[in-house]
Amino acid sequence: MSRTVFCRKYKQELEGLERQPYPGALGQNIFDNVSKKAWQEWTDHQTMLINEKHLNLMDPESRKYLQQEMEKFLSGEDYDQAEGYVPPESK
Repeated sequence: MSRTVFCRKYKQELEGLERQPYPGALGQNIFDNVSKKAWQEWTDHQTMLINEKHLNLMDPESRKYLQQEMEKFLSGEDYDQAEGYVPPESK
């Protein structure tokens, strides 16, 4: 049986992550309080931000920016969107 967590983004009990996705205390906090669904949505959004904003992950400022946006996204706060992204049309 999978573990559940009270997801801080969705404010309900949902399936939890299988392992800590980040090192240290921040990773433990995500593991304890973020659902698998919210984490997957974040990783998809993070990919869009990296691509649309041409972020270089070797740059400490880019990594800092992504961590700040991750914390906003997972807490349900307003977060940056990927400018120029147009979702595919539904068929």
